[in-house]
Amino acid sequence: MKDNRFFNKLSIQSRLTVLFLITIAMIFLVNVYVYVNINHIIERIEALYSSNVSLNELSDTLEDIQEDMTQYLKTKSTGSLENYYKNAQKYTEQIENLSISTHSSELNYAKRCITQMSYSYLEAADEAVNAKRGRNVSKYVEGYDECSRIFGYLNSYIYSLNNEQFKESTGNYEGLIESLKYAEFFCLTILVLVAVCNILLIILATKSITGPLSSLAKRANEVSEGNLEGEPLSVETQDEVGVVTKAFNQMVISLRDYIDKVRDNMEKESAMKEKELRINASLKEAQLKYLQAQINPHFLFNTLNAGAQLAMLEGADRTNSYIQKMADFFRYNIKKNHEFVTIADEIELIDNYIYILNVRFSGDIHFVKSIDEDLTQIEIPSMTLQPIVENAVNYGIRNIDWEGIITLSLYREGSRACISVKDNGVGMSKEKIERVLSDELQASSLSDDSNGIGLTNVISRLDLYFNVDNIFNIYSGGENMGTEVIIKVPIAAKVT
Repeated sequence: MKDNRFFNKLSIQSRLTVLFLITIAMIFLVNVYVYVNINHIIERIEALYSSNVSLNELSDTLEDIQEDMTQYLKTKSTGSLENYYKNAQKYTEQIENLSISTHSSELNYAKRCITQMSYSYLEAADEAVNAKRGRNVSKYVEGYDECSRIFGYLNSYIYSLNNEQFKESTGNYEGLIESLKYAEFFCLTILVLVAVCNILLIILATKSITGPLSSLAKRANEVSEGNLEGEPLSVETQDEVGVVTKAFNQMVISLRDYIDKVRDNMEKESAMKEKELRINASLKEAQLKYLQAQINPHFLFNTLNAGAQLAMLEGADRTNSYIQKMADFFRYNIKKNHEFVTIADEIELIDNYIYILNVRFSGDIHFVKSIDEDLTQIEIPSMTLQPIVENAVNYGIRNIDWEGIITLSLYREGSRACISVKDNGVGMSKEKIERVLSDELQASSLSDDSNGIGLTNVISRLDLYFNVDNIFNIYSGGENMGTEVIIKVPIAAKVT
């Protein structure tokens, strides 16, 4: 009973650690035993056939010596002589290292006979080679015959010894195979016993863990189905499961209180959220339409007046061209006031606008364009460029004493398409530029001659449409240094 209480006080990590250490120790001991026995048997199997390998190598070297000697006696070539001495040295080393793994006296006797005959064969071969080098024909012929005779005996003895050694090794090999099978069966039996012991240990060690977990899982399923009115779970252990069970009981109590509050507030919160989304959507749409709708109405009256004067002073052709350009300008304004258009459409509008102004002001406005045609199909809000050009005319070059020039440029800069409207007029102070960019200028605080409201309108619409940083900038060197407005539109907005 005391042991059970002590076990319940242990953490799950401690229980599992003890269980795993016992299991690992048992498996390690079994693996060591299996490894030692199998390696011992394999070493014995390899030793069985080492004698046969040595005898085969000895026979091959002997044949090489006989062939090299015969070749030298026939042709007296230097290569044959070098091969002969090399193989003779190799054969001598093999004879000295020849080992026969046997307890048979007959096989040991055959080994001794092979050794003695090998030395006799090498002596006879050396005599025949030396006689050939000394051109003693009768002696090297006699030596060659003696070598051939001993060579035949040696081959027969090596072959017989190899066969006998192989027969003896085969019998031992079968015995070792039986031992290996027995070792495999024994090892398998041990592994099965270890597995059974591990299963018993796991059952005993996890019983105190799975019981509370099963109760907790059952109660959690009830809670997931909406039943929060059951009795709290009893806590019998002080391990992690006990801590989780206590927390679960507290969680159920908190859920009951929370659900009661949520039921009261959920409908109100849902209605308020829906209303807020609807208001935000309507506000944004109204703001965009309001900003797009802001244009200078004085321009309409001035252009109509200029058209009437031109009709009185000149012929119908020029008047027709002027009225046509003016009609195109206002048609674009009315038709696309709430649309998004391409940069090409805006440039065409600027062309018409400059034409109309040059009729009004007798061609005093010099307009220059530098356009990258690959970027003209990018979409921007309608009436974006016209207010900027209008500001450049009215508040930049209109009352200067030098020739006024307005330059419109479209070029690529990284991932942005840059639209630049630049004039060489009176310029802007840094304070006014900061006020325009920070949206501090409002329609109610501006005089009729102020250029802030048009730029603020453009900035607001661009921010609403693209929602990116650094899209609108104003640069000026100061008084009489001109002004440049640059819009940096993401190229990803290009129409496909």
